[in-house]
Amino acid sequence: MRAGDELMIGAASKAPRRSAAVSSRRLAKETAKALAEGVALLVVLPALAMYFASRPLLGDQAFAGWSQTLSLFPGTVGAYLRRAFYRRTVSRCEPGCHVSFGTTFSHPGVELGRNVYVGNYCSLGDVALGDDVLIASHVSIINGGRQHGIDRLGLPVREQPGAWPRVTIGRDSWIGERAVVMADIGAHCVIGAGAVVTRPIPDFAVAAGCPAKIIRYRGGPINQAAADGDAHARGPETTTRDGRARIKPGLPDPGPIAVDALNPEPAEFPQRTGETSP
Repeated sequence: MRAGDELMIGAASKAPRRSAAVSSRRLAKETAKALAEGVALLVVLPALAMYFASRPLLGDQAFAGWSQTLSLFPGTVGAYLRRAFYRRTVSRCEPGCHVSFGTTFSHPGVELGRNVYVGNYCSLGDVALGDDVLIASHVSIINGGRQHGIDRLGLPVREQPGAWPRVTIGRDSWIGERAVVMADIGAHCVIGAGAVVTRPIPDFAVAAGCPAKIIRYRGGPINQAAADGDAHARGPETTTRDGRARIKPGLPDPGPIAVDALNPEPAEFPQRTGETSP
């Protein structure tokens, strides 16, 4: 037998062992996560019992109060406790979602898609976040900009009727630091840091500024041509109610985009391999 053949046989025999080792580590990691989820559920059971007992009397205020309480638990422990609570109290909370320290929800109708990440000190109302949405820290997502009427001067603003439309963020969209969102955002969008979104943003758009304006579209000329017309008025067209996108085959995705708040000229940067949401 040749030396080269021996080397090939040796490499071939090591491949199954490597695959088995990777599978074992993955199984151990998933088992540890499942155990942590179970422990977190046991810890939040008293909070769940008190919440469901007080909800008939307090309504949505009961949910908001417990959301504020659980937001004060730091680190990974806090993330597991919040996920255990929200998976049993909100309209939708898929596996893998991460709600960070200091973040509160005001309405139990919130929907959190798979692998959603919400950063520190965010404030969210009645919103639906599609799968793989990234929300940076100090982001506020409110239900429209007409929550109080201002026309009647003889009546306090707090007593004038308003509107609270539900806000949807399409899948795989990234909302930058300290942005304020008052309208729907489509799928695969990027919203720059400090932006104020007052009108709907269509799919694949990169927007920044106050008020937010579209800088360009992700995916090059194909998506730019598809967005001809009044993009703000049309809003997200290819996103379903739960935030899942209906994407036409063949549309390229250039990956993450950096938007400089001082010089809003987006620049692509390479995806770091192996990076996952917390």
